[in-house]
Amino acid sequence: MRRRQTLVLGATGLLVTAAAIGIYFYGAFFGWWARPTVRNAPEAEPAAVEQLASGLRYPFDLAFLPDGSALVTERESGRLRQISPDGGLTDVRIIDEIAEPTVQAGLQGVAISPTYERDGWIYVYYTTEHDSRVSRLRLESSAPLEPILTGIPSGKIHNGGRIRFGPDGMLYITTGEADDRPRAQDQKDLGGKILRVTPAGKPAPGNPTAGSPVYSWGFRDPQGLAWDDKGQLYVSDFGHHNLDELNRVTPGGNYGWPEVEGTGGEPEFTDPIATWKPADASPSGMTYHDGRIWIACLRGERLYRIATDGSSPQQLLTGQYGRLRLVTPAPDGSLWVLTNGRSGPDHDLILRVTP
Repeated sequence: MRRRQTLVLGATGLLVTAAAIGIYFYGAFFGWWARPTVRNAPEAEPAAVEQLASGLRYPFDLAFLPDGSALVTERESGRLRQISPDGGLTDVRIIDEIAEPTVQAGLQGVAISPTYERDGWIYVYYTTEHDSRVSRLRLESSAPLEPILTGIPSGKIHNGGRIRFGPDGMLYITTGEADDRPRAQDQKDLGGKILRVTPAGKPAPGNPTAGSPVYSWGFRDPQGLAWDDKGQLYVSDFGHHNLDELNRVTPGGNYGWPEVEGTGGEPEFTDPIATWKPADASPSGMTYHDGRIWIACLRGERLYRIATDGSSPQQLLTGQYGRLRLVTPAPDGSLWVLTNGRSGPDHDLILRVTP
């Protein structure tokens, strides 16, 4: 009898040990043990929040024109819409080249030429049946889009899609690895990268590899670009299960995905300056404003503002307006914020936030 009890207890111990090991590795896979640098950030209250416009459907990006109005993209419908400073909405055109939208594909980024008053160019990023690409158009023209950069990988998920002109006049483009992880480490592939091109779409002078648009690599699905007042570039990147990232970008920098998620401490990869649990962030569009970086978060349903060294984080609007896709400065000194995927008669909103 004693031997039988010993065998039963031994078998039970093995099962318990196996279960504990299984739970440990399961938790490691889903990021249960990951240690983000940003935890329990204190709440802060903006001076004011105003609902400027409603009725948008899955807006992705927004860019201001010289007259104070803005252009906004709707990812699923392919509509490019114009918003007046008082919130009036008009349709500009439908980008009908987009592939059938998925949860992360369609019409995404928009940027205004830094010499718009001379050339009138508007740039858009979108997914087609074959690729992701950047094209340009003019506001009052019905002429076909002019592609300037094609062949960016596209997929149902991880399409990146933010485009911004930098202080140097070059166009910066965030691209995802389109759910094909090795792309991010392949410097000849355009997926999982930050690209830097001229306004005509050619590889920009001074890129790490002459003749290549690749500026930095090792990203999963970067959707935020911002420069501080010294011209330093920052990018936000979606993590997998473990850690979302805020990175300080250097030319030729390798940011680790898929070899590293979050802080790895390995010399060949550049570590992020701040990390979050995906449930608290899932960072999308971002900006630099009043000395700090502001990040709009989807799953986290909040704004973060954080110092450029990754310290002093605060959270705002937490859980008040649902998923947030973008935060960007307006000409009047406020911040405009796009919601994403709200249900109800108002659908998605543009909020005017006074910091």
